[in-house]
Amino acid sequence: MKKVAIVGKPNVGKSSLYNRLIKRRDAITSDISGTTRDVKKGIVTLLEDREFELLDTGGIDYTSDLFSKVGDKSLQAAKEADIIVYMVDGKTIPDDDDKARFWELQSLNKPIVLMVNKIDNDKEMQEKFWEFTEFGAENLFGISVSHNRGLSQFYKWLEGQIPPNINSEPIIEDGDIPLELLLESQDEKEDDKEFKVAIIGRVNTGKSSLLNSLIKEDRVVVSDVAGTTIDPIDETIVHNDHQITFVDTAGIRRRSKILGIEKYALNRTENMLADADIALIMIDATVGVTELDERIAGLVDKYKLGALIVINKWDIRGDKEYKEAIEEIRDELKFLHYAPVITISAKSGQRVHKILDIIVDIYKRYSYRMPTSKLNEAIKMAISRHHVPSHNGQIVKIKFATQFAIKHPRIALIVNKPNLLHFSYKRYLTNFMREQFDFEGVPIELIAQKRGERAEEEEE
Repeated sequence: MKKVAIVGKPNVGKSSLYNRLIKRRDAITSDISGTTRDVKKGIVTLLEDREFELLDTGGIDYTSDLFSKVGDKSLQAAKEADIIVYMVDGKTIPDDDDKARFWELQSLNKPIVLMVNKIDNDKEMQEKFWEFTEFGAENLFGISVSHNRGLSQFYKWLEGQIPPNINSEPIIEDGDIPLELLLESQDEKEDDKEFKVAIIGRVNTGKSSLLNSLIKEDRVVVSDVAGTTIDPIDETIVHNDHQITFVDTAGIRRRSKILGIEKYALNRTENMLADADIALIMIDATVGVTELDERIAGLVDKYKLGALIVINKWDIRGDKEYKEAIEEIRDELKFLHYAPVITISAKSGQRVHKILDIIVDIYKRYSYRMPTSKLNEAIKMAISRHHVPSHNGQIVKIKFATQFAIKHPRIALIVNKPNLLHFSYKRYLTNFMREQFDFEGVPIELIAQKRGERAEEEEE
């Protein structure tokens, strides 16, 4: 098994990098020099494909007898390792002692990289990072461990130094999941607890009444006169430790009836939707889904928002049974099949209180990042149940998958022939993902591409 040693002066970020690589807080980190005194070891396992032993060494410092012993031990660990990561503090100027030690380790003729840590922004990259070219390092990376910045290239370099385990089976057919994808896909949800909710619908469906009911005050003027609300109205509340900003948008008319200032209202509504996370789609239960409702709901799909279909005026809906009414709405809004439905009365407050819990849950799913290992296990299972169809005799293989974005979840499928992966099979995989993971209320996007292509560019 290969050994990778992280070495450098005290307080340059060695233990923080160690913790990120093994994906847990194992090494104690602190601003106090000399916190790490012994060599700490951990195994980094890359699924069933490859693994290596990672060594977190004490800071190299010869200002006291104790630190001198720690420094000697650290240098010895580096000399015994197969790969060396020499870390320096990018907020300081290049140090002559660092250069001398780096050159000494470089002379061992083993893979070595110079990591310039604490490069937290583009300005520091331009003004500070390039000073460290004085080291003459063949492999030089400017990173910020604390900000998870600039690590992708280092992961890619490290991947090339670690051979696959003998007799290991790749997770998906013949594809190896790159190390940078595995390590950057954190097995956790986003900590962000602030999000925006747009209340959207035709005129006079009860949007302003719903907002008043949610925030429990008459914040918005309510009137039977269609078009009362022109400007989007923002109101923020806290619910279950989440800060929720509601926006009561102007009601949208058929385009032929949009006159004067309401044209600006429509434009502002669309601009607001581009900045929202979740949409509450208001449907009038006494009218049902109209052609305009479908167009309005289409904006949710356009901006890839989390969605909750809110059927208002349920208390005066007429004689339709619940099951019949829901099936009709589902049939008309097929493209929002993932969105849950709730029936309410904004005027009386019937079931309005449930909306807050529902949208918090939707946002958690909207900002969820699937662990790379679990994602690929699910893709492998889907393929085993229904193999990827060939195209005119050409074999199409999915090598691996990674989620490259949240809000909304976007997954890159690395495929040998991405143009030949049929949309129906992508739809099958999307539905399978919904079976394996809880994504109610959230759109999922699968993007097929070759390895090395950027998913963001593919999407555009």
